[in-house]
Amino acid sequence: LAVWTWALPKEWRRTAGWFTQRTAWAGLWRVLTWPLAAWLLHAAALWLWHIPPFFEVALVNNGWHTLQHASFLVTALFFWWAVLGTVQRASQGAALGYLFTTMVHTGALGALLTLSPNVWYPTYLSTAASLGIPPLEDQQLGGLVMWVPAGLVYLAAGLALAARWLERTATRRRSRYDRIGSSDVAQV
Repeated sequence: LAVWTWALPKEWRRTAGWFTQRTAWAGLWRVLTWPLAAWLLHAAALWLWHIPPFFEVALVNNGWHTLQHASFLVTALFFWWAVLGTVQRASQGAALGYLFTTMVHTGALGALLTLSPNVWYPTYLSTAASLGIPPLEDQQLGGLVMWVPAGLVYLAAGLALAARWLERTATRRRSRYDRIGSSDVAQV
């Protein structure tokens, strides 16, 4: 986030820096990036915005559409901050659990969209058809993207975290072994 502040005008950067140093902000930040809270916020944003009436409002109103995508982005940032940050706080198992469950629930949402025999969002009946794509196929393609490529991102991140976790564990064991000494271990 510090890097992002460089995109702001100089005066805004100073204000942002001052603001983030406040105790209230630090407390709020801890709550928002607490892994379970970040997981819940991200899941809620994804699922709630895909409920047809909410999605429809976002399709026809630019303000709501912006809010929809901002909530996707912000909650995803909280989620990834929490997941990748837990690795530094020795909670690798929890991080893997959050990644796995997110992969499952986002995959389920993608699968529901892909496998549905009905179009969920009536607005697409006209917009998709104007592009020469049958609306159901458009929805199925969107669901497939949510299901497979997005799932692969979670899987890749999970495998990378698991590999790092296993490497750290092996390094600690080698270190303990070296401290004990190979001759002491042989005698035991």
